[in-house]
Amino acid sequence: MQDLKDTVVLMNSADYKERFQAEYYQLVIRYKKLKAMLDKWDNGELNFKPTCPRGIYNMQIKAMVDYIAVLEARAAIEGVRLED
Repeated sequence: MQDLKDTVVLMNSADYKERFQAEYYQLVIRYKKLKAMLDKWDNGELNFKPTCPRGIYNMQIKAMVDYIAVLEARAAIEGVRLED
């Protein structure tokens, strides 16, 4: 999955495993975008000035990493197949 729009069908599925996959894919997409922004920030390549302090973004990305780990653990236990 490359874009959030690619997850729409899964998100609207009656099957909870597909909704679970959509949740995971959406989170990973958002994580990758935020990580790319933070990498640009670190390299002085941002084309805008963030309004939040860096510490807020650091807390957010840590929470996202933790959430991804929780979903991956649940997927393994519940037999939900996740793509990379």
